[in-house]
Amino acid sequence: MKDTLTPRQIVVELDKYIIGQHKAKRAVAIALRNRWRRQRLSEDLRDEVLPKNIIMIGPTGVGKTEIARRLARLVQAPFLKIEASKFTEVGYVGRDVDSIIRDLTEIGINMVKNEMTEQVQEKAAALAEERLLDLLLPPVRTAPGFDVPADEQQEHSANTREKLRQQLKEGRLDDRFVDVEMKEKVMPFGIISNVGMEEIEMNLKDMLGGLLPEKTKKRKLKVPEALRFLNQEEAAKLIDMDKVVKEALERVEQSGIVFLDEIDKIAGRETHGPDVSREGVQRDLLPIVEGSTVSTKYGPVRTDHILFIAAAFHVSKPSDLIPEMQGRFPIRVELDSLGKDEFVRILTEPQNALIKQQVALLATEEITLGFAKDAVEEIANIAAQVNERTENIGARRLHTILERLLDEISFDAPEKKGTKVNINAAYVRERLADIVKSEDLSRYIL
Repeated sequence: MKDTLTPRQIVVELDKYIIGQHKAKRAVAIALRNRWRRQRLSEDLRDEVLPKNIIMIGPTGVGKTEIARRLARLVQAPFLKIEASKFTEVGYVGRDVDSIIRDLTEIGINMVKNEMTEQVQEKAAALAEERLLDLLLPPVRTAPGFDVPADEQQEHSANTREKLRQQLKEGRLDDRFVDVEMKEKVMPFGIISNVGMEEIEMNLKDMLGGLLPEKTKKRKLKVPEALRFLNQEEAAKLIDMDKVVKEALERVEQSGIVFLDEIDKIAGRETHGPDVSREGVQRDLLPIVEGSTVSTKYGPVRTDHILFIAAAFHVSKPSDLIPEMQGRFPIRVELDSLGKDEFVRILTEPQNALIKQQVALLATEEITLGFAKDAVEEIANIAAQVNERTENIGARRLHTILERLLDEISFDAPEKKGTKVNINAAYVRERLADIVKSEDLSRYIL
């Protein structure tokens, strides 16, 4: 975790990707800084300080998920986005809520594993290269009755090996094939199940580990593919998996973030019909939000200090949650709806602005794409109009409009290399006016 980031610096970083929503950014920045403060408390007090979970209230497409995702990326924390509507009361159809923590743990393991793989990458690449050269140049065997001095054999082999190494680096061996031995765990029994068969088999393989017999098979691979495979194999040997697991579990427990989307879908508290299971889901979620220990294949994970951010509430309100759940989300932040002015900024200002993305994509086809200021304003204006007349899906509307606007240019791009295309307001109106005028068309197309 980046200890040096102050709440103000966190907001500045989020501003690079998300327009507006200053109250929500402040709330998550404070919640994140409180984690840093908690780590500096005495041990007896540290366990008493619980994370201040957050409810973000606002319509779809205003930046709720993006704020949480960028926050997690900023501090290199394990992050999981899950729709609360995927869960129903245990005993009915649906996933077990403990799977949230198991999935988060898996993300943490992969995150730490990738970081450690990068650290050993140079050494793994060197070892993989040597193994590949062994496959390309097997040891010289002297024919019976033909005696060659050992030092001459060694010198000849070393010279040939260096020539092959040079050819390998220059890419001159890319079309050659080599036989690579691959090991895989074999299940000594079959699994009969109507759901999640592959997942069950993979989990069993992980749990049984070294108890399963290994099967070796040879595969013919092209040199670049073989080098990648050997690289991965050598990196895996260099990584201490016990260390990976220990660090990942610590990271999940101390800095994990779970984004519970669509929590309004389980907010009903009626006691008849399907609403019984809605309250049941809340009661199932309550232990992991309050703080409990969940068993995973890597060991027990405590959820006491995992930060939960809940979102949606364009249908329900926080008070529709059961009282115990309301109490576990003390911070409530309302996000603003987006209009034309915000859309103009979203199209142009962030580091990952949609127009910057489209310009870069078409540049790969040697097309120079330019957007006039009035074109950007017209796109924003159309997005705001369609959101008002149909369903308000916020900034997501911009994606659909841009794709529709650039459909012809994108399709013809490979045949028009080296051309310049300037988009102005007239072009935007020409391409989209008919769709915008017809409410039925805009409902189904935009």
